[in-house]
Amino acid sequence: MSTKQVILVTGVANYWGAQVASRLINTDSQETDYHVIGLDSEPPGESLKGLDFIQADIRNPLFVDLLEAEKVHTVCHLVFAESMRASETAFDINVMGTMKVLGACAEAGVRKVVLKSSMSIYGAIPGNPSYITEQQPPQTGRSYGTTRNLVEIEAFCNGFRRQVPEMVLTVLRFSSIVGPHADTPMTRFLKQPMAPVLLGFDPLMQVVHEKDVVEALVYAIQNDVPGVFNVAAEGILPLSRLVALASKVPIPVFHLFAYWGADLMGVAGVSTGRHWPIEIDYLRYPWVGDLTKMREDLGFVPSYTAEEALREFAGEQRLRRYMPESAALAYDEERLRDTLERRNRSREISSSNPEETQP
Repeated sequence: MSTKQVILVTGVANYWGAQVASRLINTDSQETDYHVIGLDSEPPGESLKGLDFIQADIRNPLFVDLLEAEKVHTVCHLVFAESMRASETAFDINVMGTMKVLGACAEAGVRKVVLKSSMSIYGAIPGNPSYITEQQPPQTGRSYGTTRNLVEIEAFCNGFRRQVPEMVLTVLRFSSIVGPHADTPMTRFLKQPMAPVLLGFDPLMQVVHEKDVVEALVYAIQNDVPGVFNVAAEGILPLSRLVALASKVPIPVFHLFAYWGADLMGVAGVSTGRHWPIEIDYLRYPWVGDLTKMREDLGFVPSYTAEEALREFAGEQRLRRYMPESAALAYDEERLRDTLERRNRSREISSSNPEETQP
């Protein structure tokens, strides 16, 4: 007999919230029956069959009453306003909003909260170790508003864990996200006709496929895995290889010119996001996360490798433009080969860990 479990997904009108809610609604489980509530200040662009949508702001003072009335078991908090510059509006939504969500969850007795974060909080600095563990303190440096807000959120989470130890709080720090549908700094960087890189610098980088981001969030919702975890695809690539796999032409820029240009655009009130969607330091210094905890403690393994994720992204971009039939067939063959490899890896993992639930 299955038990009903109420899961509330905030930010259901954005891409990540909609994808996670859809994935949960379509989960086939004999042990647990999910009732998925989606909450956002605006309705989703496309209606999700089976979603119980409630239109409200996470900062609404009655949010705690909603959690109590619906007997919410788990909250996956995905409301986040990306901002190139630090702003009061983004801070209020991102930082203050998350604080209010966690406070309401504690007051209402919510058992579990899952948050989406980024490995960018480690900062891109010359002194970074080869593999950054989850214990390394965040570095803000000259970071954009988004990263600064994430650092503030995680600082609050550290204290919150000590105050509410009975709650299962999971924070997933994702590497650069790529995929045909996700709108992220890395996808914007790779969608440009030419990719600006820093002359003389070729840092090692990690990526994760958008589908694996959703799967990791759903996995954390379905399993009790408290703590902070780096999440990235297998495979560490130099920036030059990453750009090549995405079929982009690198444009070397002297690093001092890049910084001066970004500063001048900032003074002039011009957004740097069009030309430098990724912070310049992150194209200069490595910020590679250690994945030991992801594999051993979280128990999650992304289905896409780094190269597979980038090849698929590049292929989808080519399909959006005119493509000769021969090239389309070649891409289709390459895509199927990668799919077969992922399915074989999944079967191998399942056979070696028969008692573990795979995402």
